[in-house]
Amino acid sequence: MKIIIAPDSFKDSLSAEGVARAIAEGLAQVWPDAQLIQCPMADGGEGTVDSVLAACNGELRRQTVRGPLGGTVQARWGWLADSHTAIIEMAEASGLQLVPPGQRDACSSSTFGTGELIRAALDLGARRIILAIGGSATNDGGAGAMQALGVQLFDTQGQPLPPGGLALSRLARVDLEQLDSRLAQVRFEIAADVNNPLCGPHGASAIFGPQKGANPEQVQQLDAALRHFADHCAQVLPKDVRDEPGSGAAGGLGFAAKAFLGAQFRAGVEVVAELVGLDAAVRGADLVITGEGRFDAQTLRGKTPFGVARIAQTHNVPVIVIAGTLGDGYEQMYAHGVDAAFALPSGPMSLEQACSEAPRLLRERAADTARLWRCALSVAAQLRY
Repeated sequence: MKIIIAPDSFKDSLSAEGVARAIAEGLAQVWPDAQLIQCPMADGGEGTVDSVLAACNGELRRQTVRGPLGGTVQARWGWLADSHTAIIEMAEASGLQLVPPGQRDACSSSTFGTGELIRAALDLGARRIILAIGGSATNDGGAGAMQALGVQLFDTQGQPLPPGGLALSRLARVDLEQLDSRLAQVRFEIAADVNNPLCGPHGASAIFGPQKGANPEQVQQLDAALRHFADHCAQVLPKDVRDEPGSGAAGGLGFAAKAFLGAQFRAGVEVVAELVGLDAAVRGADLVITGEGRFDAQTLRGKTPFGVARIAQTHNVPVIVIAGTLGDGYEQMYAHGVDAAFALPSGPMSLEQACSEAPRLLRERAADTARLWRCALSVAAQLRY
């Protein structure tokens, strides 16, 4: 019996590695001789670095960079020396979790620290940089990151622009003369599941600005500022990408990554699956178990169970989901490769209790799943005869 265990993290509770370990312990209670292969996963958001490093025996590195509001933060990123590949989560340097709710400022927050992480990867000789851009606190069109990489932005007085998206409304000139020449030798991949354009009613400011602290008036101002930024970028870059899907991701960092770095957008779970070798692991397996904190209709939008199930489906391997909760529309996943789904709680309990007891609950639910699967195999064998 070969079982692949490929869950995402359970937010505010367990890392993907911790979830996979607990599930494996539960399965081993029923199938002590089974081959249990743990493949911790992520969808390009929180936990991407940890999942990839766990699977690839990579190196966790730390860098002091500028945070979204200008203070210094210690950001973690991953390095795969054999392939000269860097894995960077922008949230480590420019993430919403770095800013207390009362201090969120979409107008002045900056992605400069994310650019500093890219620069650190260049210093190590990176030839491929994977940038996971979920969870940003910023709405600066990626201008800060590009400034960290040498792009100069000037106002009408010839003065450098201060940080933040709102300052882009005063932009008069984009200068690429000092752009880091090493960038041309690097393949950039953006791990994201957001398809919004940079501007307009479905753009970065309108859709994501409010959660970053922007009021309705500021949303309009930021949208106009990003449009102005894109106008000036179009004068010095070969292609205007503002309307391309994903340009509005991470407050417009997607735009800058495409426009200045020639980045390719890929589904986050697809990138992680490739790096951890999930397809090869699933081939020849008897069962795949995946999961996430909340399994619902949103899972269809490129979340980890969706990506895992799609790979398993190509190899005709059944998939079972163990989730923290089953939300509205989760049953839609039954048409996309998932065969059964189970929630973690064994009875009424608070969210805090479920999170604190997640390892035990995962072990119990995994053991229950194994017993049910063993019963199904027994019935199937009897029907054959």
